[in-house]
Amino acid sequence: MIRIAVCDDEKHFHKTMKDAITNYLEQKSIDYHIDLFDSGSELLGLGGLIVQYAVIFLDINMLEIDGMETAIKIRCISKEICIVFVTAYIKYSLEGYKVNAIRYLLKDNRNFQRSVDECMDAVLAELNYENPIKVFQFKEGKKEILIDKVMYIESRLHTVTFHIMGNEEKRYTMAATLNEVQSILNEYSFLRIHQSFLVNIKHIASIRLYQVIMDNGNTLPVPKAKYHMVKEKFTEFKGEL
Repeated sequence: MIRIAVCDDEKHFHKTMKDAITNYLEQKSIDYHIDLFDSGSELLGLGGLIVQYAVIFLDINMLEIDGMETAIKIRCISKEICIVFVTAYIKYSLEGYKVNAIRYLLKDNRNFQRSVDECMDAVLAELNYENPIKVFQFKEGKKEILIDKVMYIESRLHTVTFHIMGNEEKRYTMAATLNEVQSILNEYSFLRIHQSFLVNIKHIASIRLYQVIMDNGNTLPVPKAKYHMVKEKFTEFKGEL
């Protein structure tokens, strides 16, 4: 999953930006999460959690804290986040070198979608992003599965069920043990939170009260014996440590 932040104090532009990014990622079958921020101070208020974002789109001309100042403070936290400036004025382009901005996007560009597509191509190249696919033989037939879209895998009565994210959640079943599936997915970001659940840590929204809350709102139990380990792994993934 790619996590993206859009920071712009013109709320009407949020939809324009989000739609353009969504169009690109949907065409590429890339799993994503986009958060919207109304100001640089709101975004910076995340502190160390800001590292959860692979790319941040920043409006330069914001009140209170402008995009350039916000970017400088982001760079104090992380050198790895891809920063894209969005502006109505090209005159700021030279300043972007100070914070290693990967691209500038002009708001009034008639070919805005094309500009976003080119920008995201550059972002994925910078991130060395791969969208891994595995082929599984399910009871429902042979399926090519995008690993990033697997939310979690559940085991019951010698059958495992893959819960796949999409416009509607899909479920595919196969006769196997969770240990067998875990060994196949060992190179990816899956976490065994329970004897019966293998979870894609990228789709965990939060952890509390001995439960994992997934992106889609599903809650999964975490036994007390594993709770500290699960919370620690999630914290490490979010970049708090």
